Amino acid sequence: MQPSRPQASAPSPGPATARASAVVAALATTTTIQILSTMAALALTGIAPLVARDFGLAPHYVGYQISVIYTASALASAAAGTMIQHRGPVRIEQLALACFGLGLILLTSASPWLALPASLVIGVGYGVQNPASAQILGAVTPPHRRSLIFSIKQAGVPVGGVVASVLLPALAPVLGWRPTLGLGAAGCFAMIAVLALKGGTARPAGPAGASLWRNFLYEQRLVWGKAPLRALSVIGMLYSSLQLSLSAFTVIMLVEHGWSLVQAGLVAGAVQACGALGRISWGGVGDRWGGLRVLALIGAVSTACMVTLWQLDALPAAAQAAVLCLFGFCMTGWNGVLMAECTRHCAPEDTGRVIGGTQVYTFLGVMIGPAAMAAIYEACGDYGTSFLLVSWVAAAGALVAARAAVAGD
Repeated sequence: MQPSRPQASAPSPGPATARASAVVAALATTTTIQILSTMAALALTGIAPLVARDFGLAPHYVGYQISVIYTASALASAAAGTMIQHRGPVRIEQLALACFGLGLILLTSASPWLALPASLVIGVGYGVQNPASAQILGAVTPPHRRSLIFSIKQAGVPVGGVVASVLLPALAPVLGWRPTLGLGAAGCFAMIAVLALKGGTARPAGPAGASLWRNFLYEQRLVWGKAPLRALSVIGMLYSSLQLSLSAFTVIMLVEHGWSLVQAGLVAGAVQACGALGRISWGGVGDRWGGLRVLALIGAVSTACMVTLWQLDALPAAAQAAVLCLFGFCMTGWNGVLMAECTRHCAPEDTGRVIGGTQVYTFLGVMIGPAAMAAIYEACGDYGTSFLLVSWVAAAGALVAARAAVAGD
């Protein structure tokens, strides 16, 4: 009787397969969190005409609410690198989700006095989640795919905008706007449980006793110590001011120009969907052409779109939607390219710190942009004219990006 042969064991997955699985898992998790974070930040923009009476405010005050959110985001982003060092990126993601859920619940009060702390809490979550996500993704993404992978994750921003612009306005008249926001909060809390079940990577090695101020200064030295990072910080500030103005005022602008709330919500959703497509498309192009060249092109096309919005009433309805969708494709499509470009100019262990440091200026733009648009609208009484008056912002971003691209060649 011959001895039985040992059965061959199944081949274990190779390093490339393991790396791909890690990228997919990290990308799925961080993209979902990005969708929830944007939905929370923009929750009132799509239903502002519906809820304004309950709050006792005019619909355009949503621009000020967005600026409050991003003021808190800027401050939180400045501390995000230190928080990641102390607790690890997964814990910080859970903290961000808790902030989103709590903020949405507070907004259901319809009290302007509670809307202020609600917006601040949402802003804190928004400010820390992107650096944490960047740390998670940067650890597993190969350099030659960073623009694409980071852009796919950042496509969660316009997808979250679609949820805020289309799904929430569709559900609010049926369920009531308060239960609709409650459903959004439930999704945030559910994702906390998912992260707890998945576990996470160990926190980065870092000085546990370092002060927030010292870490903030260190992050700013990282950012301002390199010319490309300085340029990217300026571009982020300029473009973010326009991106959130587009998200905040699309529905209100179209309703003012004769569209119904549902029709305006559908166009706003299409704008955000085009933004999601733009993020992925620009990310793929950025890996080939270079991120700074792509950022220059985005600014140039966006400038043309904003000038066209000045004559919105002269355009047929389909053309109005097309211009807004092209604007969204560009001005919502830049963020992943910019974040990936930041990672090319820093050490892997500094990814979270550099993203947090540059996002201070991105959030500064958002603090200024929607509030400035609301003030300009109050002065001129027309959203198309308001976009024309700030079109120079996109042109300036294009020039900064083009100059940095030439300097890097």
